Amino acid sequence: MENENNNNSSAENKSNPLTIPIAILVAGVLIAGSIWFRTGTKIDTTASVGNKKLDKVELGDLPILGDEKAKVEIVEFGDYQCPFCGKFFKETEVLIREQYIKTGKVKFVWRDFAFLGPESFEAAEAARCANDQGQFWQYHDILFNRQSGENEGAFSRDKLKGFAGELGLNQTDFDGCLDSGKYIQAVKDDTDYAKTAGVDSTPSTFVNGELVKGAVPFASFKALIESKLK
Repeated sequence: MENENNNNSSAENKSNPLTIPIAILVAGVLIAGSIWFRTGTKIDTTASVGNKKLDKVELGDLPILGDEKAKVEIVEFGDYQCPFCGKFFKETEVLIREQYIKTGKVKFVWRDFAFLGPESFEAAEAARCANDQGQFWQYHDILFNRQSGENEGAFSRDKLKGFAGELGLNQTDFDGCLDSGKYIQAVKDDTDYAKTAGVDSTPSTFVNGELVKGAVPFASFKALIESKLK
């Protein structure tokens, strides 16, 4: 775990929001039988990171992946352009979904920490527009499978609209949502909140309130999840 975090340090430092302005596994990876819920609940935690106590971590207003009654709750703060978030998605999250979310032991929550530039911000808005049509996680997965550099056009507005078409969303409604800036404030609020939760790099993941930084391997996550299930 320490080696993985060391390997990620240069990218995390590059992605530090204090210095950078805020500016498919579609069918295969999605878990059959998973349940999506909308919630604004808060969870109390007593976890600490160094000397920092994390009093509360909010779930936000995006749908939960999995059973809302699951004993273990994972809250990820991420950026759709972050390469280490992509690594986490493809190598760790996919196994968490298969072994723990599908079996009802874990519920998974995404929160936006869109700080790598304008394409990160618009991608986060677009995912929320997809959520209006009940396809947040499908759109979330497309974004991570289409990563290609930072602010180089992979998540241009035209591309984001194209992803909606691939999913069969109502194109007029989706385009209108994205063009209107409907979710600009929501993404900004989520990104601002991340800092108060102790987030300074991505991915930053809370497992029942315990903060894990970096694209940690599945084996390490598995050990932590199992400890929380006891």
